[in-house]
This record gives sequence, C-alpha cells and structure tokens, in this order.
Amino acid sequence: MLAMFIGAVEATIVSTAMPSISADLGGFSKYSWVFSAYLLMSTVTVLLYGKLSDIFGRKPIFAFGIILFLIGSLLCGLAGSMEQLIFYRFIQGIGAGAVMPIATTIVGDIYTAEERGKIQGYLSSVWGISAVTGPAIGGVLVATIGWEYVFWVNIPLGILALAGVLIFLVEPKKKAKPSIDYMGAFLLTVSLTSFLYWLVEGGVGFAWNSLPSYTLSLGAVAVFAVFVLVERKAEDPMMPFDIWKNKSILYANLVSLFTGMILISVSSYLPTYVTGVMEQPATIAGFTLTAMSIGWPIAAFFSGQLLNKIGYFRTSLAGGIFLVIGSVLFVLMRPEFGPMWAAMSSFMIGVGMGLTSTAFIVSIQAAVSYEQRGTATASNMFMRNLGSTIGVALLGSLLNSTLLNYFQDNEQDYTLNSVNGMLTKDSREALPVEVLHFLQEGLSQALQNVYGLTAVFALISFVLIFGLPRKKGLSDRG
Repeated sequence: MLAMFIGAVEATIVSTAMPSISADLGGFSKYSWVFSAYLLMSTVTVLLYGKLSDIFGRKPIFAFGIILFLIGSLLCGLAGSMEQLIFYRFIQGIGAGAVMPIATTIVGDIYTAEERGKIQGYLSSVWGISAVTGPAIGGVLVATIGWEYVFWVNIPLGILALAGVLIFLVEPKKKAKPSIDYMGAFLLTVSLTSFLYWLVEGGVGFAWNSLPSYTLSLGAVAVFAVFVLVERKAEDPMMPFDIWKNKSILYANLVSLFTGMILISVSSYLPTYVTGVMEQPATIAGFTLTAMSIGWPIAAFFSGQLLNKIGYFRTSLAGGIFLVIGSVLFVLMRPEFGPMWAAMSSFMIGVGMGLTSTAFIVSIQAAVSYEQRGTATASNMFMRNLGSTIGVALLGSLLNSTLLNYFQDNEQDYTLNSVNGMLTKDSREALPVEVLHFLQEGLSQALQNVYGLTAVFALISFVLIFGLPRKKGLSDRG
C-alpha cells in the first residue's frame, strides 16, 4: 500500500506545485509535458514489468522500479530547467511503471482468492486517498519549504516500502531457465511511445492533418503489427495473447479502457467548470473532486465484501450502473445547480470506479496461474492508463474545437487563451459583464459536449460488463 501510495500520489501532488515550478524554472510552453512524461513512460513500461516479474520474480523487478523511481524523484528536485525536469520525470515514470502493477500482483500471490477481494479493496482505496491528500500535501510543501520537497517527500516512504518487501516477501524459487523476449519488448515500447506521443502532442506540437502526425500514427500501427507477428512466434512472449482469450481478462480490460477515459474526464475538466462557469473559488472546485476520491475508497472496501457474496459479475455491474448515473448527472448539470450537484455526480463516479477496479483485479488474478499473474495484472493497469491518455487527447480536442466553433459562429475574435480570464475571481472582475457571460456560455457548451462523450464511454463500459462470466464463486488457478 505504501508503494502504491507514492506512485499514485506523484500524479496529483505535482499539480499544486506546478505554478511555482513554472515561475522558478520558466518554460511555461512545456507545462503539460511535466505530466505527460510521467504518464507516457509509466503506461509504456507497465506491461514490460508485468512480464519480467513473471520471469524473474516480483522482488527484483519491484526493487528495480522503486530504486529508479526514487532516483528520478531526487533528480526532479534538483532540476535547474523545465527541460531537465521533464527528462527526470521520464525516469520517474519508468520506475513507476513497475511499482503499481507489481504491488497489486504481490497481493494476488500471498492471499487466497477469497481474501484477495478485501485486500485489493484496500489497495484500490489508495488511489482515492492519494487524490485527496496529494494536492493538500503539495500545497503545504510549496508554501513552507519549497517545491523541491514535493518530489523528495517520496524518498523516505519509498525506502521504507522497498525494505519491507525485500525483508518480508518470500517467493517460490524459479525452476525454469528464463527466456526473455527482447525483440517483443523493443517493438512494444517503440509502438506505444509513438502512439502516445502522437496523442499527447497532436493538435499542440503539430497539426493532426500533417506529415509528422501521419508518420507517427501509421508508424505506431506498423510497428505494432510487426510486434504481433513476433509475439506469435516467440518462445516466451512479452504479451501472451492467449490470456486475452479468457473472457474475464478480455472484458475487464476493455471496460478498464473506457473507465480510464471517464476518470480523466472528471479529474481534468470538473475544476474548470466549477471555477469558470459556476464562479466558485479553487477550494470549492477541489471539494467537488474530493467527493470522487471519497466515493472510490468506500466503494473499494465494500467491493471486497461483495465479491465473496454476490460474485464479480454482479459487483462489476453495480459499479457500471453508478458510472452511468454519475456521467448522466454531469450531462444534466447546469451552472445554477451549484457545486453540490457537481460533488454528487463526482461521488457517483468514484463509487463506480471503486466497485469495478477492485472486482476486475480480483477476477483477473483468479483466472490465471501464478506464472501469468504479473502479466495479467499489468495488462489491466495498462488498459486503464491507455484509456486516460486517449481520453486526454479526445476530450481536449473536442473541448477546443467546440470553443473555436462557438467563437466563429458568433463572429467574435477570441482565442482559447481568452478562457483563462474567467478562471479566477480577480480576472473575472476585470472582464466586462457581457464578455464574461459570452465566454461562460461557450465554456459551458464545450464542457457539456465533453460530458456527453463521457456518458457514451460509461454506457459502453456498462454494456461490455455483460461479457464477464457470471460465476458467483471466486476460483483460483494458482
């Protein structure tokens, strides 16, 4: 849980510190890459680490990931420019790719199928807790001792987590000589890096309809096609496609892809709606997000109990219903409804995430043997991370295009940067009333489109859940 916490909190704790970091280091144009670098590398490497943990055992791969993560954390605090910070965040992300899936896999190894539901519920709740505490811890550290400590606070916690696993974890001895699929690992990394870079930079660093865009997207598809061919012939493939033939894994991973999109939609755009359209302060906007972070750990805890009583299909179905309810509430949201409506919608999404994420991990781990558990667990986390990355690109593009069309249709010479003027109380007071109302109406329409697409993701998730096996009991293959 401690290892999961430092990996999860790093995604949220930096957001509070970024204004200070940007003011100190400069390079505001590269602001988003501080987040994207970490997300990119942790997504790309998660599958590789899952497979390596199946080959070499959990301990050495977990230790490697934690150490690399801590080195990256130390270097981030020492960064002298935005470019250096982004490079060090890459290192941090490469380490984080090992920490979270292997921590979850270790729980699958040391607990029985009946116990895993409760314990995986504890681990799932770490995500919610980190989302609540991360920005608060970051704000206190920045205000008191400096932004560097946002990264350095991980070091003692990481050392403690590493020591605990090295001392207390006992693993079965490996009998077979490992066969490492180097070519598969290389091709997968190249394909995913190209694809995720295209998603993150498309429409920002280069136009979607441009030579770099076509080169990256088509290149990623071509390399992935070669990867599939190589994997089918490999003696011990990096991604054994046979595990995807298992319905528990296939449908849990497909649902996780779309829940990743839902998660990034709420966490990225809800504060913008509450501050810009509802004219609420940042603290209230934070409260509406915290509601999701409260619903998640509560539901994750009860998900562990429900799995043993009603099975993972019904538990997942309950989670899917809450995701649909939450997303529909967002679609119906209007500025006059106030922040409590936003918080209630956010809470429902959190409950849905808590129920489904725990049920999926437990069902996947029960469906495979010990030798495949690391790969199977990592595949689920990879799909959720990939969903979040795709969601950022799709929803961001929809938001920007809706706003630009709104300005064009009303024959007004505004840009996307004009929206910045309505995100704080002081900047709103500086705008003429008619300009403020015009911009708020445009932002409200754009975010309604975002929430409409989010509701579509929720409905797809709900339908896909019906593909899960309907067994009530939890079996265990290893």
